[in-house]
Amino acid sequence: MRKEDKAIIIEQLGEKLKEYAHFYLVDVTGMNAEATSSLRRKCFGAEIKMVVVKNTLLHKAFEAAEIDYSPLYGSLKGTTAVFFCNVANAPAKLLKEEGKSGIPALKAAYAEEGFYVGADNLDTLCAIKSKTELIAEVVSLLQSPAKNVISALQSGGQTIHGVLKTLGERPE
Repeated sequence: MRKEDKAIIIEQLGEKLKEYAHFYLVDVTGMNAEATSSLRRKCFGAEIKMVVVKNTLLHKAFEAAEIDYSPLYGSLKGTTAVFFCNVANAPAKLLKEEGKSGIPALKAAYAEEGFYVGADNLDTLCAIKSKTELIAEVVSLLQSPAKNVISALQSGGQTIHGVLKTLGERPE
């Protein structure tokens, strides 16, 4: 590969690091063409950008980035695919579903501005809530007290109405 081509790839990787908020380093050693193609389709469906890269080029892209990615340098061994995404837990869920046989396996991840090195962090990464999940949780928490007050007022109003109606119908 020519030096100019390498510089272009490093620049493209740097742009992807800026464009996407989260990324996972995945070991795809031992995957055949059919399995890799199937994984790419599943990534596309989950809005994950899968890129297979040379470790040295990715290392240089990390060095050129504004963020210090040095905790991930040790994970750059073997065949590496990078899963870029904007939802922190989407690749983790995909890897958990697909990685039952051990391929593909998580090497490391950068999610929610934190570093997760090692396959043992997969469950932790699956538990990270996305922005929409957090918003939905906050909205439901805000709605529940209001619903309780409204239902209490409605039931109390019906009770008072029933008592007044009974008193009004009672002969004097």
